[in-house]
Amino acid sequence: MEIRGNHFLVAGLGVSGLAVTRFLTTRGGRVTVTDRRGEDEIGDAVREIRAMGAATALGGHDPGILGNAGAVSGVILSPGVPHTLPFLASARDRGIEVMGEIELAARFIETPLAAVTGTNGKTTTTEWIGEMLRRSGRTVFVGGNIGTPLIGFADAGQPAGIAVVELSSFQLDTIQRFRPNVAVLLNITADHLDRYPDMAAYARSKARIFENQQEGDAAVLNGTDARTAALAEVIPAGVDRMFFRSDGSAADAGIRSGAKNAASLLVIRRPDGEELTFDLSRSGAKNAAPLPPGRHNLENLAAAALAALCMGAVPSGIQAAINEFKAPDHRLTHVATIDGVRFYDDSKATNVDAVARALDAFDAPILLIMGGRTKGGGFRTLADAVRKKVKGLFLMGEAADVLKGDLGDRVPTRMTESMDEAVQEAFRTADPGDVVLLSPACASFDMYASYAQRGEDFRRCVIEQTPTL
Repeated sequence: MEIRGNHFLVAGLGVSGLAVTRFLTTRGGRVTVTDRRGEDEIGDAVREIRAMGAATALGGHDPGILGNAGAVSGVILSPGVPHTLPFLASARDRGIEVMGEIELAARFIETPLAAVTGTNGKTTTTEWIGEMLRRSGRTVFVGGNIGTPLIGFADAGQPAGIAVVELSSFQLDTIQRFRPNVAVLLNITADHLDRYPDMAAYARSKARIFENQQEGDAAVLNGTDARTAALAEVIPAGVDRMFFRSDGSAADAGIRSGAKNAASLLVIRRPDGEELTFDLSRSGAKNAAPLPPGRHNLENLAAAALAALCMGAVPSGIQAAINEFKAPDHRLTHVATIDGVRFYDDSKATNVDAVARALDAFDAPILLIMGGRTKGGGFRTLADAVRKKVKGLFLMGEAADVLKGDLGDRVPTRMTESMDEAVQEAFRTADPGDVVLLSPACASFDMYASYAQRGEDFRRCVIEQTPTL
């Protein structure tokens, strides 16, 4: 792909858009950046882009920006920009290549690559794979949909021997030749139905992670998730299919009850029939913290271990990563225990399946804080889990009325105006031994800039305000 002297349109001025612009301009490309937001909304990033020598066209994606045929050599999309926008259809009609940041990066990367997608658990699994490889003595880049964009790795000269990337469905929508040596699909449950017409379209997007794989590559799939397991049929011939499970049944990797320290075991079966067994008790850990809670995290662990082995990890490195790994923040993160009440931040749970998994992780009564901006679909599929596990429901944000309509008849429910009020009311209702859980089932953008900011606000309310009640 020739960059020098050619003109590229970069759509979306976020982290990926900045990284793509830097990559293209430093290689002699001419760049125009377009964003639906105006300059006042974007702020410092505009000045950074212009300092690179790029032009800007802000306040919308006007098809006129494409100029005449040949004026733009390619359009590079950031993940948040829908690939169905009218100006992109116009670009394709003119024969202008449209691709995402991941596809652009893939054309300049020769490093062996593992990619992870799924509705839930992507970040935990991606970082766990990276840790297993590091503990095995490998140099590893971990990024993509988390941390540094993949194009940033390419821009830096690929300063690691292995790349492990998290991929969203939005990023997979715009791949063409992107080919991971190991592709991991964790699960497929309802999400982003504000962007996809139905679940079938969403599942097809996730399945694209396999489409360019070739003989000798590996596909790692969740054998307990029906939608995911069914996609084994679309994997190209010659690709090794590997399944993981958390229910103890036969698979390439699974969790079994073990006698050692009365803990569970992770068992991986190699193609030659040899079994590798890993202790999940963390008896060799420097800290005494347990593994991240929930059956779903056992699935994440099994997937990570399979993928890491395929990428060259050694058993001792995998065991060390099991012993010491700390899950990313805002994913069933324990914040504090106050007067016998445990507080957990699960702000990253932005869909109903993630909330169901969080509820399943606890045996104690739960005071559940939910709400935010809906992502399409409803919340009725949570009704039985809420009835069985939840002692009280505390709702906030734009989706509060919808949540109340779908779930409010199952348990005592209170509408709240802020995180402060939700935390205070949940704590007032809790008894020693109960759990106060923030697991919103919604995006954060009605009240916060990100799920992380929402989680930090929950933490502030717990640590700074709750003890004074």
